[in-house]
Amino acid sequence: MGIGRFAFTPILPMMQDDFGLPTQQGALLATLNYLGYLAGATAAIWLRARGTTIVAGGLTLIGATTLAMAAAFGMWWWCALRFVAGVASAWVLIYASTWALQTLAARGRPALGGVVFSGVGAGIVVSGIVCLALMTVHARSAAAWTTLGALAFAGTAVVLPALRASPPGGPVASAPKFAIAEAGREFWRLVLCYGCFGFGYILPATFLPVMAKSMLGDPRLFGWAWPVFGLAAAVSTLLLSRGGIAGRPRTTWIVANLVMAVGVCMPLASPSLYGVIASALGVGGTIMVITMAGMQEARRVAGAHAANYFAAMTTAFAVGQVLGPLVVGALARNRNGYAYALSIAAVLLVASAVLLSKSCDRLFAPPPRVTQ
Repeated sequence: MGIGRFAFTPILPMMQDDFGLPTQQGALLATLNYLGYLAGATAAIWLRARGTTIVAGGLTLIGATTLAMAAAFGMWWWCALRFVAGVASAWVLIYASTWALQTLAARGRPALGGVVFSGVGAGIVVSGIVCLALMTVHARSAAAWTTLGALAFAGTAVVLPALRASPPGGPVASAPKFAIAEAGREFWRLVLCYGCFGFGYILPATFLPVMAKSMLGDPRLFGWAWPVFGLAAAVSTLLLSRGGIAGRPRTTWIVANLVMAVGVCMPLASPSLYGVIASALGVGGTIMVITMAGMQEARRVAGAHAANYFAAMTTAFAVGQVLGPLVVGALARNRNGYAYALSIAAVLLVASAVLLSKSCDRLFAPPPRVTQ
């Protein structure tokens, strides 16, 4: 899933060199992927299929669409593939998270959720290192898509036996019927804050290598931005799983939001290799931490409806990450376009941290009952 969702980020500078792809078209491709993610997350609210079957199908689609990106059939071909990859990625995240977290909870090992979420960071590291190696030898973007598509299929082949061995009931069963109209205010707080996270992380997660390239130029330097981003994502969740997150997911979410806000601003504060690496560490080191903390908090609040909360939160997240590239595309002609977009992202992350805190509990408390 890490390859399917994030391989485009380090490959984008290669596609710009190969096809003269302007920033607006790069933003469009990113937006189509995020629109697919939104469509997949929305559909997941109503899907009533075996969770592990959806995960297996989503992983297969990710491998196929990644591999097919190597064919230079034009912009509309790439847009369609990125959209389908987005749908598949949303299904994998929602249903794999539900399956894994519920299984771990049933076995008394909830802290191992960090191992599950570190997989996304591992996929980012792999995609970054592959692209760095290929850029060093001046390979074309098609070679990167082909290599990463093959690796995605190989990873899927490893996972499928475990999915097939899962029992038909229990942790992989469909969630009970859930009506959004009846959801409480806490539901909407989590959804809103997760949407702010989607906008806040997506700008560096999509354009950090492009920004690094504009600052540094040498692929041997700017190419390291994405592997560092992925390594921080993988290591942070592993460290958190050792320290334990299940008992304090909301506090973890608040702190990680503030760290990410600092990371988002680092390329503005220091437009250099140090600023890029600091941004990669700050954003990469919190992206999966917030994902894991958000899922844990939703599970704590929602109980049996956790999968429905996951789907609604992921939908809001997808809306936020759709808006991010659109904002960059709209500001692309402005010399300070990236600076304005990153500033907006940082403000939303800080606002989300405030909304999650106890100081805003009164805004989301249920209205007092009126007695006759």
